[in-house]
Amino acid sequence: MNRAPGDTLLVFDCDGVLVDSEPLAGAVLNEALNELGLEISLAESAARFTGLSTDSWSRAVTQMLGAPPPADFVEEVERRTVEAFHRSLRPVRGVETVLRQVGLPRCVASSGSHARIRVSLKLTGLDRWFPDEVIFSREDVACGKPAPDLFMHVARCTGFPVDRCVVVEDSVPGVTAAVAAGMRVFGYAERAEPRALRSAGATVFTRMNELAALLDRPPAV
Repeated sequence: MNRAPGDTLLVFDCDGVLVDSEPLAGAVLNEALNELGLEISLAESAARFTGLSTDSWSRAVTQMLGAPPPADFVEEVERRTVEAFHRSLRPVRGVETVLRQVGLPRCVASSGSHARIRVSLKLTGLDRWFPDEVIFSREDVACGKPAPDLFMHVARCTGFPVDRCVVVEDSVPGVTAAVAAGMRVFGYAERAEPRALRSAGATVFTRMNELAALLDRPPAV
């Protein structure tokens, strides 16, 4: 990635920020959890698992069950999720306009697998904005969000100092990870809880078309 002096790197989460996948993935996981015998509501599972890497949410499921889930559980959830994406996945409302308006270098840093990120971007037509070399996944690092590893990896690979990276996230684990990495964070709260994102350290906005104007503002001191 070529970087001019003074450039800022815009780092997008994928699920819930670029693609409107959270309701689809959340419904699939909730259904699978109930099939395991965990009587948990859709709202509760969304609150517990949104924004976590696969490793993190599978560990949480093990804790809730008191034993590991079936060996193929994660693979089956992923398979059903991709099927749901093929049926219904759409871009987040307004994100294509932002991508056209904002001329900053950009990349994706997601808790999803490389395969899932690429499928999501291709199905929604957003792949034209994000070539393979600017896609970063939980698979690239030792620890996923809320650890800062993925965002630190992005900075190393792109050559941007952490204070020149601006992250757009929609979950508390994602915001927590970006803040821990020393990056400025905008929390997209159309579906998320604004107070939780703000408490984690994000500047909160609720409509994607607000992002371009926010990026022009100097950071709060």
